[in-house]
Amino acid sequence: MQAVREITKWDTDTNCNHTYLLDGDKMVAYIKFGDTVPFYFKSPIRIDKRGRKFLDLVANPFDIINTPVETFIIKVQGSKGETYTVNTEERTCTCPGFTFRGACKHTKDLE
Repeated sequence: MQAVREITKWDTDTNCNHTYLLDGDKMVAYIKFGDTVPFYFKSPIRIDKRGRKFLDLVANPFDIINTPVETFIIKVQGSKGETYTVNTEERTCTCPGFTFRGACKHTKDLE
């Protein structure tokens, strides 16, 4: 059994990268992005990996499901020297402006 998390960059704004539980080239279950409960198929189905990127989960997949992949996380310095974390995939920021208004200059630069 192998657990992989899809890290494909799609052209759409919606995140459809899920975590998959595989047995060889067949998918036994998947965990929808943002969820922690696996959906098991009645019988395994074949998964086509062409044109898609996956990250092998070496630890227990239920411990690290849907944590941001480091390539999507960047650190930015605020105008007063504070350091904030920006998730470029979800377009979120830890700065007070984003927390207060849901938008900030750090995420605007991603557009």
